Amino acid sequence: MTVQEHHFTTSRSARYYTLGPAAAAAREVWFLLHGYGQLAGRFLGAFQSLDDGARCLVAPEALSRFYLGETTGRHDKVGASWMTREDRLTDIADYVRYLDALHRDVLRGRGDAGGVSVLGFSQGTATAARWLALGSARADRLILYGGEVPPDLDLAAARERWGRMELILAAGSHDSYITPKILARDEERLRSHGIEYRVERFDGGHEVLPEVLRRIAQ
Repeated sequence: MTVQEHHFTTSRSARYYTLGPAAAAAREVWFLLHGYGQLAGRFLGAFQSLDDGARCLVAPEALSRFYLGETTGRHDKVGASWMTREDRLTDIADYVRYLDALHRDVLRGRGDAGGVSVLGFSQGTATAARWLALGSARADRLILYGGEVPPDLDLAAARERWGRMELILAAGSHDSYITPKILARDEERLRSHGIEYRVERFDGGHEVLPEVLRRIAQ
């Protein structure tokens, strides 16, 4: 007999963290998407320099958690991942729905106030890019920090929506994940599709730096 693959949609609980005032009272709202193997609560700690009393910082956590490294007992470190290559299209669809729902819930009561930014770091850049291309959520600014534009993302289809946002590519001079070659490839793809962007280069590696965040925020 042939083994058959099936999918069944079910609800589950998702975790997220916030820092700063409630979104309805904030001047700006930032959605911050962590990288591979990170947890949202710890990741949010890297953004405390943006907590000026007028920004609501929201860090969703990816739905797939796992132990990092070898399991040696109850003190093993845990991380989360937005997706893997296994059943990837289903995972992408799931996290786009999840982030859309969270976006609606967080911004409820805010109206058309604007001031919404989405920042993805490392693996989170692909998540952020796909979310704002495939989902229903809207943002004023998309920041891809320390990661690439997904090579399989249809930029021709995304161009209309991305054209309404400020797009920023942030990359460290010593970042082994977003090398000059990868950055140049992303820039060429964006230019060829008529998508405006700017690059924020900084002296550093694969890390979130307060001074870089402050420059972007300004």
